[in-house]
Amino acid sequence: MNPLERWIAQVAGELGVSRDALDRDEVLDVAKNVAHQVARPAAPLTTYLLGVAVGRGIAPETAAETVNKLAAAWSVPDGGAPSDGERPAPSQPGRGT
Repeated sequence: MNPLERWIAQVAGELGVSRDALDRDEVLDVAKNVAHQVARPAAPLTTYLLGVAVGRGIAPETAAETVNKLAAAWSVPDGGAPSDGERPAPSQPGRGT
């Protein structure tokens, strides 16, 4: 077992979470997409939110697909590259923006 798998197994065990509850590749893909299309610091925060959503009953695949779509649609102002800094949320119809 490689160090990543050992780490996941140990953390899952300590937190009382079934190791089978984690699709490692799906979570890593979400983190990669967010880090590259939004900002690197957004990746761990987004994966945390992904976990909260799954804990509240959203199917993992649905949550990952939603986040990946949001990241793909995230626009970078003025054609620049994504930054590591804080960015305003994109405006959404019906949200007063």
